[in-house]
Amino acid sequence: MQYHYDGFEPGDPSVRTKSGAEDRDRSRVDVLIIGCGPAGLTLAAQLAQFSDITTRIVERKSGPLEMGQADGIACRSMEIFEAFGFADRVKKEAYWVNETCFWRPASDGGIARADRIKDVEDDLSEMPHTILSQARVHDFFLEEMAKAPSRLFPDYDLELDGLHIEQGSTHPVVAQLRGLNGTRDEVVRAKYVVGCDGARSAVRKAMGLRLEGHAARQLWGVMDVLAVTDFPDIRLKCAIQSADAGSILIIPREGGTMVRLYIELDALKDDERAADRNVTSDMLIQRARAILSPYQFDVKEVVWCSAYEIGQRVSARFDNLGGALHSGDDPHVFIAGDACHTHSPKAGQGMNVSMADTFNLGWKLAAVLRGQAAPRLLKSYSEERQAKAQELIDFDRDMAKLFSSKDRKSSEEARFQAYFQKHGRYTAGVETRYEPSGIIAAGCDQSLADGLLVGARFHSAPVIRLADAKPMQLGHVLRADGRWRVILFADEGDTGAAGGAVANACDALASGKVAEVTRRDADRDAVIDLRAVFQQGHRHLDLGVMPAALRPAKGRLGLTDYEKIFCADLSGVGDLFDMRGIDRQRGAMVLVRPDQFVAGVYALTDHAGLSAFLDQVLLPGPSLP
Repeated sequence: MQYHYDGFEPGDPSVRTKSGAEDRDRSRVDVLIIGCGPAGLTLAAQLAQFSDITTRIVERKSGPLEMGQADGIACRSMEIFEAFGFADRVKKEAYWVNETCFWRPASDGGIARADRIKDVEDDLSEMPHTILSQARVHDFFLEEMAKAPSRLFPDYDLELDGLHIEQGSTHPVVAQLRGLNGTRDEVVRAKYVVGCDGARSAVRKAMGLRLEGHAARQLWGVMDVLAVTDFPDIRLKCAIQSADAGSILIIPREGGTMVRLYIELDALKDDERAADRNVTSDMLIQRARAILSPYQFDVKEVVWCSAYEIGQRVSARFDNLGGALHSGDDPHVFIAGDACHTHSPKAGQGMNVSMADTFNLGWKLAAVLRGQAAPRLLKSYSEERQAKAQELIDFDRDMAKLFSSKDRKSSEEARFQAYFQKHGRYTAGVETRYEPSGIIAAGCDQSLADGLLVGARFHSAPVIRLADAKPMQLGHVLRADGRWRVILFADEGDTGAAGGAVANACDALASGKVAEVTRRDADRDAVIDLRAVFQQGHRHLDLGVMPAALRPAKGRLGLTDYEKIFCADLSGVGDLFDMRGIDRQRGAMVLVRPDQFVAGVYALTDHAGLSAFLDQVLLPGPSLP
């Protein structure tokens, strides 16, 4: 974290300077977010970073979530948390899913461990797969919002009662909000509205969209319990398939004692709903005991329980183009999270994919509202995320079918395990890859960095920061601040001195595209952040010969930013150039989007190619009078 650029300030540096945005007219806002779930809070936390954007987030409940249903946090979500600055807090509190066990029917009629594997493959991410209450994740986002420049806080006891478009208005989306529990009704006019209001989304209904798909009619129960048992793997993630009592998924919870159980129940009839079965905790406990037999399972306290039927549904669009709220050529209303896709919880993707939705949308809204990009950029949200949601639906359908299969042949059970292992990258959240588009370059030279795939998230690796010899992860410089990154990976002889490829690239970009898109009164890296990584050890380079663009003067006092130059870590933990397949002879220039996805890979000399691509996305920065 960097601070003091505008002068020394004591106290907690994570509390940014207050912007006064919270004192603006709350009936006319840039963005209105409906719903305080993980999707809504991820978006609110990102938009709260920008003092020139006015945001409101409303929630029909009377206060913050106290007990969440979602608990699995994928590696990719942990990377997103790092961008917001609270990944370490999650790691400290959470259960870490290090290994997964598979149990199958034994010859004596009980169950036996068939295999035990690593849950996350080596070097998939620097972040672990963790388990933590959704309520705690909400807490961290709420704290981030409260410390941000706009000091954003949710408005509770408000639900959406109507939504319409007023064509030609500067704030074309009009939302009628109904007050609950004594709260007054309101009308809020917004430039953009985002529905993060769950599977029964009022925003989606107003858009004339619906979730399309089917239910598998398989009933499952879920409960968090405190129990005493002699089952040996109770503190490991376990997928258990019994001979005739059904299946169970064990997910240990944070704190060392609590455990979550997903328990297979009897299939629903055609005219039945999950609520019709009146599933009780006693019913779930008895079924769990039957599946775990001959092991004892004595539940001391039921913390939470519920029942659900497996279903996979997705909306055809995630914005209002062509729908009941059509607003012209560019979208003004969006849906995210459960409002546009629902699926079974056993793959652990619900909260994770919801947060990924709005992490994709947030930087795009910010870029348009701040005049950095044209409104057409917002069309890419539905195009990118709807396709990913459909992939999730297909994966979840296959996973749920295999898990609930009544075929207890060893070949079928082994097939489930093989499917689980094969799709580990998917469940870790790192498999997402966007197709070429206006914000994902086509025709790049992937051979220059074959471990940093164009369209995929930037895969971090260890580096040493040159100025202070700090060992760190390169990906941790990719903060949730709306900036594009250009990372220059030097060729093997480059030391950063004038005449080298890195210095030439810095000079060309700093005087060209970077200057063109940046306001004259802003820091030089306010829109495009230049960084460099060298192959030599950090003791063999001279900071003083590095390009000025990598040591820019910033803030009111014009202080030097010393944190843009890195070296490969040669201590044995892993050389980034080998780990990510960077061409040592030619180097590479990697363009990273604000949501940490690789937008393009270019030769270090292809300044024109990178600039031409950015011409499609970024507008010239407005000049001061």
